[in-house]
Amino acid sequence: MRDTRLARRSETELAAGRIGPAPLPSDELLVTRILAGEADLYEALIARYERPIVNFIYRMIGDYEQALDLAQEVFFKAYRSLERFDPTFRFSTWLYRIASNRSIDHLRKQAPVLLSLNDSRESDNGPEGAIQLKSAAHGPEDLLASRELGEQISHAIDALPTPYRELILLRHLQGMSYEEIARMKRLPLGTVKNRLFRAREILRKRLES
Repeated sequence: MRDTRLARRSETELAAGRIGPAPLPSDELLVTRILAGEADLYEALIARYERPIVNFIYRMIGDYEQALDLAQEVFFKAYRSLERFDPTFRFSTWLYRIASNRSIDHLRKQAPVLLSLNDSRESDNGPEGAIQLKSAAHGPEDLLASRELGEQISHAIDALPTPYRELILLRHLQGMSYEEIARMKRLPLGTVKNRLFRAREILRKRLES
């Protein structure tokens, strides 16, 4: 009789929203259990992050099929590197960093020879033209000069700190708006604009030196 009353009470509380199903294990707890030998639980992390990671990479590189392949590489690398994961940080931040670096490597290999960093789109302070590049001319000497300049810009971008390099690629290779970048990176809009301004300043100084 007592068990029946307890069961009815539980049903009532569940219907009222006072109790619910057991919360899902946190990412960090799953990682701990995986490292302890429950390797099958890695499927739970994949299921949790597969779609957002694929979407993140797709927005970085603009090729959905390639994004699927790169996402597999990201999860494979993350699994092999789990022992180096620092549990004092969020697993999602660590995973997105792997995805970001892999996407940047892919973009760098696919980047065109010439890259214009002249940004005439929206800005609170007017045009943002940081670097002006001439279009490639048809003459062999002009074409060679343009390629050399493109390589200089590519090397300068590669040397940027990762947060700046990623934002430059998102903005100038993928054509994403400030608002889109802020949503994807979960950063304040002002922070995105400030980092892009600083990144352009670094690039300008390096190219002028």
